[in-house]
Amino acid sequence: MLKIAFFDTKPYDKQIFEVLNKDYDFKITFFEERLSDKTVKLTEGFDVVSIFVQDKASSFVVNKLHEYGVKLIALRCAGYNNVNFKAAQGKVHVVHVPAYSPHAIAEFTMSMMLTLNRKIHKSHNRTKDLNFSLSGLLGFDMYQKTVGVIGTGKIAKILIKILKGFECNVIAYDIYPDNNSAEELGFSYVPLDTLFKESDIITLHCPLTKDTEYLISEKSINKMKDGVMIVNTGRGKLINSKDLIEGLKEHKIGSAALDVYEEEDKYFYEDFSVEGVNDDILSRLITFPNVLITSHQAYFTKEALNNIASTTLNSIKQFDEGKPLENEIAYICDENGCVIKKVN
Repeated sequence: MLKIAFFDTKPYDKQIFEVLNKDYDFKITFFEERLSDKTVKLTEGFDVVSIFVQDKASSFVVNKLHEYGVKLIALRCAGYNNVNFKAAQGKVHVVHVPAYSPHAIAEFTMSMMLTLNRKIHKSHNRTKDLNFSLSGLLGFDMYQKTVGVIGTGKIAKILIKILKGFECNVIAYDIYPDNNSAEELGFSYVPLDTLFKESDIITLHCPLTKDTEYLISEKSINKMKDGVMIVNTGRGKLINSKDLIEGLKEHKIGSAALDVYEEEDKYFYEDFSVEGVNDDILSRLITFPNVLITSHQAYFTKEALNNIASTTLNSIKQFDEGKPLENEIAYICDENGCVIKKVN
């Protein structure tokens, strides 16, 4: 019986995996701890390790997994920047969940835009205190506003459909433009600088790479419209948080909605309501009345959790049966680093 170690698991993870595992009959051990250099010892004796976005498969961890006989890392997420592929090459296979629910994330992105624009969260808090004043709650029509979408994968295309329902003007940037979808959905590709210059709202849906890290920084912010709204439901390090704060203080950025944060692995998914957080940047962002922060929950729907569980278990079954891994992240590494050759 294949032995699988699940890391960074919450009660809802355990519940759904236990139900679906009845069809697979794997021997699963759930750990609340995150996989790291300190906890990798827990993987000894397992065949497969399953990790989530905050786990770290560093070079040390990957080499230890190989030493312990672990042959597969099964990511329960689409992103894979927390795995050291150079260390994994020739030692450990890596699979992921390429699309657990693009609708969930696209819908959540739209809800963040609307909440931030119309100050719904602030109004809700006010009325609970019996304050029915409208002062400070002024928003704007989404109708005919220009929304710049950076990255046009599955999530972005669904979001664009939603935005077109609001009759927004949608422009986009992608290093691999999908011109057929642009014609079908009624949006246009533009150079990145043009997108920064013309957008009333900018939403991020590109992967985190060396080229996209800190895509939103002082340099790009200075190219934007005064009062621009920035929305990030992608990866935290797409935005330089210090530069974002400066843009907010100078009123260059009108508002920001963040479901991700560059140092989120220290705090997100845990309760710090009593002890507080030791992060001056995150604390400062939370104080802004025109900043909406959620804890990486855009994916969090029943449908998404079910898709994550079924895809993960099916990938592990393919591995156990010696079949081709449909969701394997194929990578080639040399002295210059690693290149992802194909991600399904």
